[in-house]
Amino acid sequence: MSTSAQPTVSAQPTVSAPAPVPPVLAEVVRSGFVEGRHRGSLVLLAADGSVEFALGDVTAPVFPRSSNKPMQAAAVLRAGLELTGERLAIAAASHSGEAFHRDLVRRMLAEHDLTDERLQCPPDLPLDPAEAEAYLASGAVRERITMNCSGKHTAMLAACALRGWPLDSYLDLAHPLQQLIHSVVEEAAGEQVAAVGTDGCGAPLMAISLVGLARAFRFFVLAAPGTAERRVADAMRAHPEYVAGTRRPDTWLMREIPGALSKMGAEAVQAMALPDGRALAFKVDDGGTRTLGPILARALTLMGVEAPVVTRIGRAPLLGGGREVGGIHAAF
Repeated sequence: MSTSAQPTVSAQPTVSAPAPVPPVLAEVVRSGFVEGRHRGSLVLLAADGSVEFALGDVTAPVFPRSSNKPMQAAAVLRAGLELTGERLAIAAASHSGEAFHRDLVRRMLAEHDLTDERLQCPPDLPLDPAEAEAYLASGAVRERITMNCSGKHTAMLAACALRGWPLDSYLDLAHPLQQLIHSVVEEAAGEQVAAVGTDGCGAPLMAISLVGLARAFRFFVLAAPGTAERRVADAMRAHPEYVAGTRRPDTWLMREIPGALSKMGAEAVQAMALPDGRALAFKVDDGGTRTLGPILARALTLMGVEAPVVTRIGRAPLLGGGREVGGIHAAF
């Protein structure tokens, strides 16, 4: 007696819940029409370090990019390198590549018996567009010194030379300096590094949450005087033009808001702390850095910060035919 084949029953596909859509942090409004939206996440910390306001997923890891630089600068101090003033500020900088930035990096290399050939950041043009135009018009070409991270790389090399650590491998994750940086990031953020990548300058890049990033900046401004973290914060605030440049919002903010510590990062990351311990951090998902000013200005307004510079950085006009026809505005 034959038996008929049993029909094949296909397993039902597993349907996972869609990921939450990040909130809109900024809108692009042209001639009264919303032509674009920038989504992301943002956190504000109260003076006691608690989360006071949050949009999006502020506990998911992000690459802070150059907002990590204060922590990298603190690590070179912990390694024993003595830097103060402008030299320490440019060690934590994404400088504009202006002449005074390039001159200081050259002096620092010479002071530590180093040459620009030792730098492993890529040759680049000045970060500031106006400076880049003048630089090219002068007949200059891309140099490692001109790259916005050259101050950080110089400080890293100088720390390695001081300690007798290898110079050729100073960007390797297993290098003693990078292991020290890893520890400083985790201590300041109060959480473990979630992932490690490679930054645009070639240095290891530590991923932490936005809450952790805001907490790290708070850690720096509240650190005891004389500690590596407080020395970095004080140098950045005393010499903000070396952290950024003469035409950059980080410079304006640290110059005009007493005690503020501010540092942007590529792919639209921003972190900032006030001297009383209030802090913020945000990341725009699409990396649109044109949104940084309006979002930061709105966040500072929510924190009760009133200063002309807040209005200044909050303006991001859109032009049509050479005249203003709209702008980028915070949407929260």
